[in-house]
Amino acid sequence: MDTTFAVRQSAREFAKQHIAPYYREWDDKELFPKDLFHKMGEMGFMGVFIPEKYGGSGFGYNEYLAVLDEISQVDPSIGLSVAAHNSLCTNHIYMFGNEKQKNTYLPQLASGQHIGAWGLTEPSTGSDALRMETTAVKKGDKWVINGMKNFITHGKSCDVMVVTARTGDKGDSHGISAFIVEQGTPGFSHGQVERKLGMKASETAQVLFQDCEIPEENRIGEIGEGFIQAMKVLDGGRISIGALSLGLAKGAYGHALQYSKEREQFGKPISSFQAIAFKLADMATHIEASELLLKEAIRLKEAGENFTKVAAMAKLFASDKCVEIATEAVQIFGGYGFTKDYPVEKYFRDCKLCVIGEGTSEIQKLVISRLIQK
Repeated sequence: MDTTFAVRQSAREFAKQHIAPYYREWDDKELFPKDLFHKMGEMGFMGVFIPEKYGGSGFGYNEYLAVLDEISQVDPSIGLSVAAHNSLCTNHIYMFGNEKQKNTYLPQLASGQHIGAWGLTEPSTGSDALRMETTAVKKGDKWVINGMKNFITHGKSCDVMVVTARTGDKGDSHGISAFIVEQGTPGFSHGQVERKLGMKASETAQVLFQDCEIPEENRIGEIGEGFIQAMKVLDGGRISIGALSLGLAKGAYGHALQYSKEREQFGKPISSFQAIAFKLADMATHIEASELLLKEAIRLKEAGENFTKVAAMAKLFASDKCVEIATEAVQIFGGYGFTKDYPVEKYFRDCKLCVIGEGTSEIQKLVISRLIQK
């Protein structure tokens, strides 16, 4: 059996059994279901592309796409947390950590025993990460971190966090370094948990550092490499959010298609009316195109070729189109789409994050425009 197909089937069944019955309750209560992620770890979904020697599943990005796609069709907020855990925190340690760091942290992250967070964004620096305020100062054999990060997925509930902090001058791409911080470290705490428009089952919180001391051995890579590392991590993150967007679009489209076949007006199903049929045709076409772009980005990545441009294109297109598709799904449902009796209103609320998180659509266009002119 094809590995990707088997992983997709496994993720589909898991989402049907462990997510579908509860997603509405999690959304209503803004509840982060941490135990669910331990279960997903047992299924191999929390370390999809981490090699088996570090406790991961040892799969590739096609399997990762399948997992995010299937989970996000049922609940995009759970897909978002899976994406952040895998592609940001866990992947940063895998890509740039030394052997001791990999052996210390990856097995528990990949198994879902530990939840990972990744800290780049700050209150005054979103896209302008080079001007971050958080600092790390060397004192003897320790680093002392001070500052604040915000919009951090799992900022409250994480067990392990990879954080970037300024170790040089503002604006210097070699003035930032990356560190691993464990939950329970003195001076490491969380601030407010954000109340959001959508993606409510994915926890988002401020993270605070107040004279937080960590050992030298928790620095990832060389001093000053943190920003470069982060940009490479975000290249893979674009595939993650693209996959999340794809699953969300498929979920919204699937419900809209089914409803259009069942809902009758003027004596026939509304899917037979051209106004609705053409909406569905556009939705289906955009989903296929999004998936093809994502698979091309994956092909380039796994071939060891430069995939930055295509990953940015895939993220840009898939996220923009998932917003359009979720909007049209609500329109097809009419007044019912505006109620919580049907799931399309949740896709409508969740989708907006996809054009903001891990690089806004505007940043993707900036990346693409620079690369096509080289």
